[in-house]
Amino acid sequence: MIQRGAMLLVAVLMIVGGAVWLRANAVSKIKTPTKAVAPVAAPPPAVAAKGVAPADAAPAWVAAPGRVEPLSEEMRLGFDIAGKLAEVSVEEGDSVQYGQIVARLAADEFAARVDAAEQVLAAREAALAKVLAGARDMERQEAKAAVAEARTVAEVARIEHGRRRQLLGKEVLSREEADRAEREYKVATERLDAARQRFRLVNDPSREEDVKRAMAEAAEARARLAEAQALAAKAVIRSPIDGVVLRKHRRAGEMVSVSFDTPVVTVGDIARLRVRADVDERDISRIKPGQNAILMAEAYGERQFTGVVSRVSKILGKKNIRTDDPAEKNDTRILETLIDLDGPGELPVGLRLDVFIITGEGGEKTLPAYRP
Repeated sequence: MIQRGAMLLVAVLMIVGGAVWLRANAVSKIKTPTKAVAPVAAPPPAVAAKGVAPADAAPAWVAAPGRVEPLSEEMRLGFDIAGKLAEVSVEEGDSVQYGQIVARLAADEFAARVDAAEQVLAAREAALAKVLAGARDMERQEAKAAVAEARTVAEVARIEHGRRRQLLGKEVLSREEADRAEREYKVATERLDAARQRFRLVNDPSREEDVKRAMAEAAEARARLAEAQALAAKAVIRSPIDGVVLRKHRRAGEMVSVSFDTPVVTVGDIARLRVRADVDERDISRIKPGQNAILMAEAYGERQFTGVVSRVSKILGKKNIRTDDPAEKNDTRILETLIDLDGPGELPVGLRLDVFIITGEGGEKTLPAYRP
């Protein structure tokens, strides 16, 4: 028991002694002054040699994805009215001329309406011409002859009436005969007046109200014809440009609607091409019209195409061109930039390109190596 107690006492003393030693060592470290270290002067900034850009300077070009399109842009042609396609007279790759019919709806009733309106207009215009011309020369001559005839009859009746009045005064003629002669004279006089009125009516120009009415009826018929022709024109699609059929979306026999987008063909003028590039919003301050651009496509290997920036949009928008990079950000804001390609259009419409817009002197010499 005595040995066991002595061992416990020795252990306790060893623990207390170790704690005291650790505390004294820590206090000595705190109170020991540290040696002052003189600040090291920062190395002087590297001065760029004349004509050599610093290593961290922005490149003299701006990279952006682009897509080939016709200079006229892609025109998706459709109908203004619903119906069934009777004919699509072009195929993809066909050349079309301005005004050429490329598709037609099955709408024979429109042609019938045009024919009916043309007939009505012809009748109204004939009536107007008749009113403006007045009576024909034969009608005038007939009315004039009727006046002369009535004048002769009236003159004979007047003479006969005067003679019979003289005979009545001499009591040679009965009163009844004298009254008959007087009636015949009055009738002849009235017929002469009627013939004169008839001649004035035939010989005088048409009344103003008759002319206005005939003109209004002709104008209404002309408007009906224009309406029928406009409706018939909606049943056909004509090419708005000289170009090429890029895509044929519908076939004969299919239905088209105006409730949703149903283009029949897409046309474009591919004699000259341009590229629509999506410039990132971080680089828009370095882009302006007139800058040169170098363009490359995977399909053409290391071959380079050239162009000039023709227009820069004035409003930021969403990305139009998507790449196959899974790390691509889709919420980036871009500025559309149009680049006119040099030379004839030999690239297919819709081809994706890598666009490098030269923003500084010698930028084309510092382009990154292109690995298609």
